[in-house]
Amino acid sequence: MRSRRIALAVVTAVALTGVVGCGAVDKALDCVKTADAIATSVDGLSQAVSTASEDPTQLTEALNDIDRELGNLKDTTDNADLSKAVDDLSKGVENVRTSVENGDATPDIKPVTDAATELGKVCTS
Repeated sequence: MRSRRIALAVVTAVALTGVVGCGAVDKALDCVKTADAIATSVDGLSQAVSTASEDPTQLTEALNDIDRELGNLKDTTDNADLSKAVDDLSKGVENVRTSVENGDATPDIKPVTDAATELGKVCTS
């Protein structure tokens, strides 16, 4: 539930920012697209972590989904700050993936949620 609240907060902050705070239309659209994908990703990862004992393959699938979404986002944004935030989020996902591959069934997803929060900050600047 905590990740769901974080995801919702990121979506809300970024959506509002996209409407009133982003200077350029391109950045606003990138922010909204990113916020939606990240909120979905963080929620999916959180759910996978909470049910990992029942189905550990869900963690790997959730991480693969996030990688796919982040790849698409990176390909569609031309904003340097937003691209860096997406890169940082990718690194957080990679850290979680490494933990899972090393046998951690309940990895710390804080780096992912922190990176998602940073992404929201990028959109508000």
